[in-house]
Amino acid sequence: MEKNKHLVILPKVSKAALAKFLISLEREGIKTVYADPKTLGRSKMASMYPSPAAKMVVLEKDVSRPKGKKVGKRFKVLSNTDIEGIFTEAKKGLDFVIIEVKDWKIIPLENIIAKLHKMHTEIFAMARTPEEVRKMFSILEVGVDGVIYEASSVAGVKEAMTYLGSSSFELGQAKIIDIKAVGDGERVCVDTASMLHRGEGMLIGSRSNFLFLVHNESVGSSFTSPRPFRVNAGAVHCYTLSPDGTTKYLSELETGAEVIIVDSKGNARRATVGRSKIERRPMLMIKAQIGDEIGGIIAQDAETIRFVRPGGHLVSVTHLKKGDTVLVYAKSATGRHFGMEVSDEYILEK
Repeated sequence: MEKNKHLVILPKVSKAALAKFLISLEREGIKTVYADPKTLGRSKMASMYPSPAAKMVVLEKDVSRPKGKKVGKRFKVLSNTDIEGIFTEAKKGLDFVIIEVKDWKIIPLENIIAKLHKMHTEIFAMARTPEEVRKMFSILEVGVDGVIYEASSVAGVKEAMTYLGSSSFELGQAKIIDIKAVGDGERVCVDTASMLHRGEGMLIGSRSNFLFLVHNESVGSSFTSPRPFRVNAGAVHCYTLSPDGTTKYLSELETGAEVIIVDSKGNARRATVGRSKIERRPMLMIKAQIGDEIGGIIAQDAETIRFVRPGGHLVSVTHLKKGDTVLVYAKSATGRHFGMEVSDEYILEK
């Protein structure tokens, strides 16, 4: 059974900005912060800290071991001797250990994971960038149990959460209101370096605030073999979301770029682009509506391009009819500047 992974945020903001930052973290679904419980105010988030009042108490010389709470210690690792010391301390009954490594991050943590992963002691590692978060969660495939990420922005937290696999999007049911052949255009096939599963796809649309869940090609057809790494995403002008919250045009995607993969329940993970393939094909324009929002997409006119219906059922764009419902991610329109959201800027897209 796969262990739950934890992302703990160590706020790196000023005292004046802390209260607002904590509210934003809570909205993003963060459950625990590495902070003094006294600074949390009315926040429902748990704290990990060298304080008896914390939910997860980091033991120091001047902190006694409280009853009924998880306790752990923080260790700096410079040599194998330090690793043996961690193992010895863990056997005394620590619920968790926090590991700080300086230059060599991977090998020491591999050794620690190899020694502790069958014990009941959870391993937390320190990280200063979203990329470090990814490394920590993937070491030896098992990964650490948690990462304490020093974050100064909500955007960085969102990016880190996609490595955790806890990022999600609230998908809604949009009704198809128009379908029309629009002639030839350039469409983009996004071949990822990951195997995609049934129900998963990319969020694609002509407007950044209205994105259709376009399914991957794991199903195949009578005339094509399954390609479970591919999303035939849409026309070159269409938007997709990046892990850092910005948008990219499909035409910008290339080898090494990262995209968000979303399933029919809105759960998100990230994948690396192995290849982006642009070819001229007959295209369809499809429009849908949810509430007051109307959005569209231009996609290849072919049986293998599928949207996702409520309940995870698939429908080919060639079988779509007006009145059908498909899953989309939609919200109120905002402006964007080089892919970054500008919440108070007026914008009208048609």
